[in-house]
Amino acid sequence: MFTQIVTFLIFFAVIGCILYGRRLIKTEKVDAVFGNPERSKGGTHWIIVGSSFLLLVWLYYSWDIAKAFYPKSANELCQVAKVNESLLGLKYQFPIVEREFKSTSIIKKENKNLLLLYNEIQNSEEINPEEKLVLSKFLNDTNKLIPLLTNENLIETKTKIKIDEITNKIKILSAKFKDPNYPNETEESKSERLKAIQEQGGWGSSGTAIENTVEVPLVPETSRGLKFDAAAKELKLINDEFFKLRNHNPQFKNNIQKIKEQIKIYRNGLEDTREVASNYAKNILKIARRIEYASIYPPTALNEMKNAIIEFDQVQKAQQGGLRYIDIFLFPAGTIVSSGPSCSEQGSGRWLPKPSDTLNKFSLMLKPSVGYKNVPLLWFEMMDVSQIFGFLLPDWIADVMPGEYPVHTKDGKIKENFKSNVLKFVTGEFKLFKIPVPVGHIWDSFLRVFLGLVFGIIIGVPLGLFMGLNRFAKGFFDPLIELYRPVPPLAWAPLIISVLGIDNTGKVFLLFMVSLSIMIISARAGASGTQLSKIHAAHSLGASKRQILRHVIFPNSLPEILTGIRVAVGMCWGTLVAAEFLAGTTGIGFVENVAKKYFQYEVIWITIFIMGMLGLLFDVTLRKIIDKTIPWRGKG
Repeated sequence: MFTQIVTFLIFFAVIGCILYGRRLIKTEKVDAVFGNPERSKGGTHWIIVGSSFLLLVWLYYSWDIAKAFYPKSANELCQVAKVNESLLGLKYQFPIVEREFKSTSIIKKENKNLLLLYNEIQNSEEINPEEKLVLSKFLNDTNKLIPLLTNENLIETKTKIKIDEITNKIKILSAKFKDPNYPNETEESKSERLKAIQEQGGWGSSGTAIENTVEVPLVPETSRGLKFDAAAKELKLINDEFFKLRNHNPQFKNNIQKIKEQIKIYRNGLEDTREVASNYAKNILKIARRIEYASIYPPTALNEMKNAIIEFDQVQKAQQGGLRYIDIFLFPAGTIVSSGPSCSEQGSGRWLPKPSDTLNKFSLMLKPSVGYKNVPLLWFEMMDVSQIFGFLLPDWIADVMPGEYPVHTKDGKIKENFKSNVLKFVTGEFKLFKIPVPVGHIWDSFLRVFLGLVFGIIIGVPLGLFMGLNRFAKGFFDPLIELYRPVPPLAWAPLIISVLGIDNTGKVFLLFMVSLSIMIISARAGASGTQLSKIHAAHSLGASKRQILRHVIFPNSLPEILTGIRVAVGMCWGTLVAAEFLAGTTGIGFVENVAKKYFQYEVIWITIFIMGMLGLLFDVTLRKIIDKTIPWRGKG
């Protein structure tokens, strides 16, 4: 129901925004010249159209629209797939799926193999003429086996009867398939089926955030599905019966037995040095055995069966009714396929999770009781404010206080003094009041990126400005920066994690290294790119060096610095995920790494979406900062 409502809302939003946009164009001023940045501002309605289009594509190609409007369609297509799977083996015997009869294809292939082997034997210099003569006779005898199978006069009566029986079974099944009451389910079997339906769950039903139980229900849930399921079972029996059948008449059996015995005697009589001739004889025997086990029949022996299969195929397609159109239009880039005892999604719906399942999985992962690896994606816990003091204040504050720490008395008691009370304060070992503090995988990743970025800005911006204004600083620090900057962050990750550990320290330091070089280069480019006329004007007005730096150079460097921050954010996110892949027990990268091992596509897409939204949050914040701090940008 939720997906249906969302789908309708998307359609209405797209149509409404397009109509609004067209009406707005007629009332807007059109005198702005091409290239004016003002022309690109606004347009919220087009943002809605773009976002709605993206969501609509996701709903459509993940088959969530099909699931919402036709929830039983996957189960019915599963039963159709069972029929097609059982029918496919029979259809491959005739020019229905293939261009020619299976018998024709096998004969063509083996004749070619026999000819190639004959030419190879005749051109071989490692076997003598006598051996060539013997091997050629084996080839000729093997080649004569095929007419013994394709001659209509040699086919046995019991084989013809068996073919007729199989053909009649297919015809009877076609007739029964048209019956609306087929397969005439008993009350007992119906009760068992309904019980199995309750146990199997629905299409796309998801378990916990750790398990991946998304699958297509196998037990038929509708009358149409029941009909196809019953037909598939009968077809499988017919299919097995046909492929057990062999067109082996007495003459063929005698001849192939002679060939086997003659080749065996010939190979046993060869000396060890005649290995080449033995191998040729072995290859001839392989061809003879392939002919023996192949389903080769006279050209017209299976015509009635072919017609019966074509008729059944037409009947089963007609019985699908509107399901065929649902499959064509609502299951793009794939369909439901059957493989052995199970059905599965084959196509975009398999690797592109449905928004409804993804939302369900996301809500489960948010809960502290479920989470992912016992850690929620994002939650909060009540923490005493004293722990914040303990985190921020260094312990040495207590050490520099006058006096000594208390010593226990002979009674085993300890009397607190001023110095010990200060130690409790700086370590947070006291009680105040509790406040909610965010916890979880998302918060851990966010905090790592934020800290790495902040440290990079705090150190990188002043150093970059210094390098842009001072010859010594540029000459001294430039080789150091350019030495490590081209090295990919992943190359540093194993070393840093090995030295600093797998906890937050190593990851934050790695992100600091990534953002540092970007901020240094951005600030240096901004400082060195300041117009000299502005600096001369400030000098003329009596500005000091500090004032020139504060009011001229830094404001002119801000566009480069803020652009560098936007670039650094993207680099930090990419590096963080890779670092959490390598080592970590929390974070978005850790979640994606574990999900990859278990093929949990919903979880993988959730992590991708979260990283995109967090990156967008950073970027939107920076845009607001840019609009407030450098409103003159692009208007000079």
